[in-house]
Amino acid sequence: MTAGPGAGTSTGIRLHAPAPGWALSADVVVVGSGVAGLTAALRCDAAGLKTVVVTKARLDDGSTRWAQGGIAAALGEGDTPEQHLDDTLVAGAGLCDEEAVRILVTEGPDAVRRLIETGAHFDESSEGGLELTREGGHHRRRIAHAGGDATGAEISRALVEAVRARGLRTVENALVLDLLTDADGRTAGVTLHVMGEGQHDGVGAVHAPAVVLATGGMGQVFSATTNPSVSTGDGVALALRAGAEVSDLEFVQFHPTVLFLGADAEGQQPLVSEAVRGEGAHLVDAAGVRFMTGQHELGELAPRDIVAKGIMRRMQEQGAEHMFLDARHFGAHMWEHRFPTILAACRAHGIDPITEPVPVAPAAHYASGGVRTDSRGRTTVPGLYACGEVACTGVHGANRLASNSLLEGLVYAERIVADITAAHAGSGLHARVPAPVPHPEKPAHPLLAPEARFAIQRIMTEGAGVLRSAVSLDTAAAAIQKLHTDARDALDENGKTAEPGVDTWEATNLLCVARVLVTAARLREETRGCHWREDHADRDDTTWHRHIVVRLNPDRTLAVHTTDTADFPPTRHHQPEHRPQEQ
Repeated sequence: MTAGPGAGTSTGIRLHAPAPGWALSADVVVVGSGVAGLTAALRCDAAGLKTVVVTKARLDDGSTRWAQGGIAAALGEGDTPEQHLDDTLVAGAGLCDEEAVRILVTEGPDAVRRLIETGAHFDESSEGGLELTREGGHHRRRIAHAGGDATGAEISRALVEAVRARGLRTVENALVLDLLTDADGRTAGVTLHVMGEGQHDGVGAVHAPAVVLATGGMGQVFSATTNPSVSTGDGVALALRAGAEVSDLEFVQFHPTVLFLGADAEGQQPLVSEAVRGEGAHLVDAAGVRFMTGQHELGELAPRDIVAKGIMRRMQEQGAEHMFLDARHFGAHMWEHRFPTILAACRAHGIDPITEPVPVAPAAHYASGGVRTDSRGRTTVPGLYACGEVACTGVHGANRLASNSLLEGLVYAERIVADITAAHAGSGLHARVPAPVPHPEKPAHPLLAPEARFAIQRIMTEGAGVLRSAVSLDTAAAAIQKLHTDARDALDENGKTAEPGVDTWEATNLLCVARVLVTAARLREETRGCHWREDHADRDDTTWHRHIVVRLNPDRTLAVHTTDTADFPPTRHHQPEHRPQEQ
């Protein structure tokens, strides 16, 4: 693999951290332990590649285990990949890369079958086949689920058991810091910090010629999110510092139905799966009036951006803090057997959905954008791959179709392994021991104090949340830039920076992704998918039927360009040159 213009050359920027005190060697290091990461690791191991899995918490602590609805694939009678493709393209609001979607929907069914062979048990109908349900944006029942509403937990269980059964080398409770590169700018591994006691402790390194980023999302950049606390954008920030391109960060999907715990609630919030609406629940206001009827042909099962906007509009009209999801007509048996996880979460917060409507409001849920890849998961940095939520393959466009995320993790993880295996067979990858460029003597990137995390979340929620405008985004950009400038100036003037540690590294990563997200959201002057500009209410295909791509310059400024079409250009050198716009 070769790099795109200006990419593939490290920025020289690294987080301020101690030099690695220990090291491991491998053919491949996979960073992340969700469906994408563990699928990649298992396939790499099966191909005979020495594989190390690095994960920020425990193996089963990522976003995958929280996925409720299921995994979408054309597995039902009468369903076809072409129909799945059509629904995905509609949800993506004109910005899906059609080749990437076609790969997803055609390779998806067999990928799900391989997942079942790995040990995942999905709910079955009385006839013995998969019990499929329907979710927003889908015209057919094509969502396979497990344990009613515990699909992610079952997939995570099966993959973790398979990893442990194969005896894969894993490093848990480890925050990845930066990409290591050799003198030619190729991937040479990663640095990481292991938290707490274990076989390794403190900052170390895994040397490998191939790195697979599967670090999940960045929902913690907002105050309220469905993402776990570990979702701080570490993979996107690492890729930016390594010189990789990222794209579409402005398209943050806000799940329309998240359990409302109060206007001041922060951190991870309980999700109320779209499958509840798929089974017939209604969105209503405080008076019990259904307000999605007539707004879209699919009503409450419209794509998520449509439903989130419908809820927000009704809240604005009525001065309300939330709306309600009414599924009292399900009865106790259906709640207890089809949605036991959601039922328990509601009851834990004093709400019984069997007897009362559930208060819901949108919250940050999924990043449709991320590290830009090609159809084989290759980024613009040689040897660096990305899959799952951290990646931007072009599948999701401006808005992810419900339950396509687990499928994308499966399909593109397998494609990455095929590419790594081919490189290994063709060039003796196994024999090459990368020689990373030495660790810098001085800190190259200022660290933020831990409390900056909460400042960033407030800024982003107020200025770059569901509803955006030039005024709100300008205010957010100025506040984010001040945090960035103050930290930079303190470092440049007197060498002072916050003490290295998990809290300061996470805050610094959040600031990095927040800068890019706000920059892209300010630039895209239209409403499309889950990017909603109140001051530009219409979709503008003449100007914005294209992607925004961002790189980090060595001087920490952002280089921004747009693609020529909705299809991603290749990640190799023959990619056309663009004039960067300094931010």
